[in-house]
Amino acid sequence: METDAQRIRGLADGLTTALAGPVASSGEIRTALEESVAALRRLADVVEQHSAAAATSGRPAPVEVVAPVLGVDGCTAGWVGALLEPGAPRPRILVAPTIAELVAMVRESTGIRVVGVDIPIGLPDSTIRQADVLARKALPRKASSIFSTLTRAAYGAATRPEADAVNRDLVGQGVGAQAFALRDKIVEVDAWLRTRPTVTVLEIHPEVSFATMSGAPILASKKTDDGRDQRLAALAAAGIARPSVLRGQGYAADDVLDACAVAWSAARHAAGLARSMPDPPEVFSDGIPAAIWA
Repeated sequence: METDAQRIRGLADGLTTALAGPVASSGEIRTALEESVAALRRLADVVEQHSAAAATSGRPAPVEVVAPVLGVDGCTAGWVGALLEPGAPRPRILVAPTIAELVAMVRESTGIRVVGVDIPIGLPDSTIRQADVLARKALPRKASSIFSTLTRAAYGAATRPEADAVNRDLVGQGVGAQAFALRDKIVEVDAWLRTRPTVTVLEIHPEVSFATMSGAPILASKKTDDGRDQRLAALAAAGIARPSVLRGQGYAADDVLDACAVAWSAARHAAGLARSMPDPPEVFSDGIPAAIWA
């Protein structure tokens, strides 16, 4: 069976053939084709290295940031982002009151390719999302960190008792306090997505990302010193250096580390290495692909 690296090299070979044809007679076109071939061959090398590392250790090789990406996590101040850029020594941490403002702030100076967000994306109508079911299976002894995404109608309710009644009627499940506490941010991201931002937006769960980069879930709570140290070590081993800022007004260390883990999966997506749960993603009536990426 042809591997991802082989398929990418095949694309590079096809462009190399095009260099010999009349389409490459223009200097600008030829330069663009040569740069594309070189980029594809570098990407193939990265994919091959990751595949080899995963096969021998159960952990992916350190990520190579091939394009600017942003990992985002909710916080008291609104949203905290970890920006990864090719050649940058460590993540850059940014904060804004809304997801739209955070992404706009980053795009003023950086052409980000992917935005990963730790929030449910793609809301079900009358079913349980497979993304949540599969993410729990991927986190043995840590499955409780995955909250069930409510139905779209339940998120439209103003109070938890109203949401509980709606959700029970549609899927037979009640609404917990922690799940409903995410309502405002879920609604905010959903509304932002409907403005059709011209960037790839993915749902990424930090604990799934940490489990992927470590080869197993990190069981220590992210709010303890031990949990923080284990996550910093996992990020370092995965190619993400310690951020220069770990906490500030309106955001804590666990928010920053979660954003960094989300950015790691976003960088894997930009490099063609990330996988979705489910694969392919589900699509409900909102037309938004629903899957958790890692």
